[in-house]
Amino acid sequence: MTAAQKTVGVFALQGDVREHMHVLTCLGARTRPVRRPADLVGLDGIVLPGGESSVMDRLARIMGLKAPLADAIRDGLPAYGTCAGMILLAAGIENPAPGQGSLGVLDVTVRRNAFGTQVDSFEADLAVPAVSADPVHAVFIRAPAVVRVGEGVEVLAEVPASRMVASGAPAPHHHDDAAPASAVPVAVRAGHVLATSFHPEVTGDWSFHREFLAGL
Repeated sequence: MTAAQKTVGVFALQGDVREHMHVLTCLGARTRPVRRPADLVGLDGIVLPGGESSVMDRLARIMGLKAPLADAIRDGLPAYGTCAGMILLAAGIENPAPGQGSLGVLDVTVRRNAFGTQVDSFEADLAVPAVSADPVHAVFIRAPAVVRVGEGVEVLAEVPASRMVASGAPAPHHHDDAAPASAVPVAVRAGHVLATSFHPEVTGDWSFHREFLAGL
């Protein structure tokens, strides 16, 4: 099946929905907004966009989408989360908003707003040899960081841990029993689940979207 025959859903209750649908369409995939459990039927993959992770979590619960989405991903539906989408996928959130949960389908712990507020947004060219021969241009906007990586999770890209805003929280660890790391993961993959702290849908660098589609 070619990319043009793949149907990719985009979590559409909040966030950068149109931007992701535009990228996926340009790359040849069919797209579908996902707002209800019925929208999951027949998908080849799903993208969880950037946005407000606590709002996305709350709306998913209200719409009855959260549990069916988590079950679908656990059952093998490929998923790609960007920024807030990474937080939704994570097994743990170090500093959740009151009442905030996650899908718990990716064995990492993330720290929300790890690099600061909107005014602390930054861009970086990342070495991601597993995804692109060229550096990947990444934009970090109120981005999370991965502070714990579970076994079986592949780190695809990192930035210096010194970029993180001091919060009094423990330094990041690459694995559960590892020493504090000098670099913090910002792109990870575990089987059919891919996640990035940054927003590739806004940069014009679609390397991660291509990588995701290639795995469907």
